[in-house]
Amino acid sequence: MIQKEMIAMLLAGGQGSRLGVLTADVAKPAVAFGGKYRIIDFPLSNCINSGIDTVGVLTQYQPLRLNTHIGIGIPWDLDRNNGGVTVLPPYEKSTNSEWYTGTANAIYQNLKYMENYNPEYVLILSGDHIYKMDYEVMLDFHKANNADVTIAVMPVPIEEASRFGVVITDDERRISEFEEKPEHPRSNLASMGIYIFSWKVLRDALVALKDQSSCDFGKHVIPYLHERDSRMFAYEFNGYWKDVGTLSSYWEANMELIDLIPEFNLYEKYWKVYTNTGAIQPQYISADSVVLKSIIGEGSEIYGEVHSSVIGANVVIGKGTVVRDSIIMQGTHIGENCVLDKAIVAEDCEVGDDVKIGVGEFAPSKFNPKVYNSELAVVGERSVIPAHVSIGRNTAVSGETVAADYTDGLLESGDSIIKAGVKA
Repeated sequence: MIQKEMIAMLLAGGQGSRLGVLTADVAKPAVAFGGKYRIIDFPLSNCINSGIDTVGVLTQYQPLRLNTHIGIGIPWDLDRNNGGVTVLPPYEKSTNSEWYTGTANAIYQNLKYMENYNPEYVLILSGDHIYKMDYEVMLDFHKANNADVTIAVMPVPIEEASRFGVVITDDERRISEFEEKPEHPRSNLASMGIYIFSWKVLRDALVALKDQSSCDFGKHVIPYLHERDSRMFAYEFNGYWKDVGTLSSYWEANMELIDLIPEFNLYEKYWKVYTNTGAIQPQYISADSVVLKSIIGEGSEIYGEVHSSVIGANVVIGKGTVVRDSIIMQGTHIGENCVLDKAIVAEDCEVGDDVKIGVGEFAPSKFNPKVYNSELAVVGERSVIPAHVSIGRNTAVSGETVAADYTDGLLESGDSIIKAGVKA
């Protein structure tokens, strides 16, 4: 095996429970984004655009779609005999068998994979952020400072800093203090969960902390190395970066793609975003349809109106239907004479004729107010919505629903229908 200068370990095993019914049956990194992509396409594309050709993808929760999507890595030019992309689920070992119990524990369980390449540096990434970043520039910074660990950070509003790991640095960007989600942050430099480790430093720390339950980088590895006076530096990133971990941030990030001057540009020639789409026919926009300021996926058929929305591949929007400020994922069929306003409809759903989704005023969720706390009406994948019903705002629907599930034909704002056997 040829030695690699730097390999990437991409953490893609999380459920993303704050996305509610969108991640009931699929890992968060495999959730559709931008009409064509999946969230994991962004860090994978960053890797190949940064010259990193060896990527281990650590999967755990509902990995089937993620595994199918990644395949042998052809779309990202990661189908290599030496290196390439490797999917790394938890597996049974001779001494024990355990799930990944934390970000660092997941990496520890794959020490043998990393040892195969004997890298000088290891890049640790999350599989659930939307951004473009040249990791090679970060590696140059790491080398220039002779660092043991470099943490990518970005400035955030101080009132939001308590949601992140926060670093305090000196004038040379050396980290003097690191606090994981502090109640009263003393800095607005937030960790992005992107780390470059010198290989020996990472290996020694993981082995030393191997008995730590739920071992995590932010809570355990970084403080452990800091206590030992390791050379830790902060690499400041000032580009677009979005954690699409909540329904509202996921919706906002999709809507930002269709701004007249998008803050995040999917169409730059020098930094392409690659994905696994397969061969799909062109979209069809009928003579009677209206499409304004929207993304329309390949293979979709539009017979109604689409305003300020993101439509995935192979979606059908029926005659007389009006879709506004919504996300419709691939394979979904919307019937005729429907109205959708601020809706997120997941993959492979069937919506009958004369259905209204996103009606009335906001009401607090009776189902799960931590997850459902915006005006969005959310429909989980492979759901069926019968004809002639209305669905209010801040709602969740998942499963094959029938007319009898809707009181007088209405699901009120703040309410939900989760069919038996369906997780949410």
